[in-house]
Amino acid sequence: MRYDSVMANPTSQIFEVKCPCCDSVLQIDSELHLVLNHREPEKKPLIEDLTAAVQQLKGEADRRNDVFEKSFASHLSGEKVRERKFDELLKQAKEDKSGATPPKRPFDLD
Repeated sequence: MRYDSVMANPTSQIFEVKCPCCDSVLQIDSELHLVLNHREPEKKPLIEDLTAAVQQLKGEADRRNDVFEKSFASHLSGEKVRERKFDELLKQAKEDKSGATPPKRPFDLD
């Protein structure tokens, strides 16, 4: 019954407002201050082409595997680099005769 009185009243205006957050459209009656209709925006499907999505997922697995292989190889080569540096510094320490005695510690002076 109230709906009939809204339609019969020519002074009420219905206007549309677009929500800035969700892009839905609201139809609002100016006299009653009510939302008469709510339309949500059309949402595109998350996956448009299923075969393309599957190929992308397969590509992601290959990419992750490649990144892991590179990281593992870098880790192994880093270990070799550290080992070579250690051997070189050990060799230099053995050849250096100037530091034959260790330096005095502060509590040795007491």
